[in-house]
Amino acid sequence: MLFRLAVTPWLLLRTAPVVIAVLFRLAPAHARPAMRARVRPAVRLALRYFGAFTAVPVLFAGVILLSRAMPDGEVNVLITFALLLPVVWLLFFVVFASSTVVRGAFETAEIHAALRALLTGVLVRELAAINLVTAGMPPGPPLVRICAVIGGPASVSAVAWWEIGRLRRRYGVTFGGRAA
Repeated sequence: MLFRLAVTPWLLLRTAPVVIAVLFRLAPAHARPAMRARVRPAVRLALRYFGAFTAVPVLFAGVILLSRAMPDGEVNVLITFALLLPVVWLLFFVVFASSTVVRGAFETAEIHAALRALLTGVLVRELAAINLVTAGMPPGPPLVRICAVIGGPASVSAVAWWEIGRLRRRYGVTFGGRAA
C-alpha cells in the first residue's frame, strides 16, 4: 500500500501528459482551446504537489548540513529542532495530500469528463506491471496466479470503460466530440 502511494503520483505525472496529448489529438479543432485552458489549473496543482514532495528531502538535507556546520551545544539542538518543524509539517502535508491528489488525479476531470476513467485504466496496468516486476507472481497454483495478475487490471479497466460508456450515453461525452 505504501509503495503504491509513493509510486502512483510519479506515474500519474508521467502518464497524464501522454493520455491528455492523445485526448487532444482526438478532440476536434474547435474544442481544443477550451480544453487547453482547463489544463492550466491541473498543471498548477501538480507543480505545487511535486514542489512540496521534492522540498521535503531537500529541506531535510539542508537542515542536517546546517546543523553539522554549527558548533555543538544546546543552542544548536534548539535551532535544528526549530528548523525541522517546517520540514515535518511539509512531510505531513505531502503524506496526507497524496491520497487526495491521486484520487482526484490532479483535477484532470476538469479537462475532459472521461479523462479520469482513461487515466485509471492506464495507471492500473502500469501499477500491475511494476508490482509484477518488483514482487513477482503472487503465490498459489499457476492458474490462480495468472488470474490474479490479469484479473485486477482487467476488472478495473472494465469499470473504467463502463464509466466512459455511461458518460457517452447519459451526457453525450465523446473523445472526438465535446469535452464536458
